[in-house]
Amino acid sequence: MRLRPRGKVVLALAGLAGVVALVGGVWLARQLDPPGPAGAKLRIAVQPGTSVAGIADILEREGVLTSSRVFRLYLKVKGAESFQAGEYELRRRMAMGAALTALQDGPEVAFSKLIIPEGLTLTEMAEVIGRLPGRSGERFLELARSGTIRSRWQPSSVATLEGLLFPDTYLVTDKEDEAAIIRRLVDRFDAVAGEVGLGEGPRPAGLDPYQTIVAASLVETEGKVADDRPLIASVIENRLERGMKLQIDATVLYALGRHKSRVLFKDLEVDSPYNTYKIDGLPPTPIGAPGRASLEAMLHPADEDYIYYVLIDDNGRHAFAETAAEFERLKAESRAKGVR
Repeated sequence: MRLRPRGKVVLALAGLAGVVALVGGVWLARQLDPPGPAGAKLRIAVQPGTSVAGIADILEREGVLTSSRVFRLYLKVKGAESFQAGEYELRRRMAMGAALTALQDGPEVAFSKLIIPEGLTLTEMAEVIGRLPGRSGERFLELARSGTIRSRWQPSSVATLEGLLFPDTYLVTDKEDEAAIIRRLVDRFDAVAGEVGLGEGPRPAGLDPYQTIVAASLVETEGKVADDRPLIASVIENRLERGMKLQIDATVLYALGRHKSRVLFKDLEVDSPYNTYKIDGLPPTPIGAPGRASLEAMLHPADEDYIYYVLIDDNGRHAFAETAAEFERLKAESRAKGVR
């Protein structure tokens, strides 16, 4: 029986579909399991928070897999939704099943994200460190105050690393203990302080490098708005040069050892070398961790004659004054607005 033209077309299309399916099946099989042995070993770092799609893209880019798209579909079929951050040992041209097994087994070296905000004290940092798996905040604090790990900017007479651990975001491996973490934070602080010119002179009010760090910690704890920092630094510089007490509330809170929304008159009587309402000059150590911006502000204060500042809104912005009368007027305006 001879086929009509329509029948021939149907057979041809069916044959073509079969060829396409065969070719597609071969292609998919090669994506899932490339022919030949796996390639050279390599280490792949997966950062905390990286999505499954992001991991697939990294593996394709590094030559571990041939197609991130196919791998994402493969993971969806297998029900794999997330993997631990860390460093994995994989191979180039791996079968996707082998890659999935390696990811599910976990990293050779696990990562944790460590976020140290600006202005934290050592005690506050210890609370953050203590939340890392297998780390002790008490051990961190003991080491940071012992003088066994030191900054290049730390005077020989000072044991504590208060203010000398740089606030930043770090990826900490599970092989780094408290001492190794401290060393990283100190090294980062030393590097940043050098970059901003701490070792170069002259410095404001004739301060030495460590005193400049102490002053920068005051800028950090007082200045919540970027534009205020150089102005607060100028107030500190002007008061030091005039022999005036600094009278900075943040130092009183540090002396009290706790945060308060408002410093009361009775708080100003605390007997402490950190109470700048009573002592002359700077406190003996920093009162928190200054970031780059506060270090730069203290090294380059605004060229102003201000000797007072007042918080004027709940966003942390200050107003500045040169005279006591202007200072009192600003305080009255701030109280009238209910600023805390």
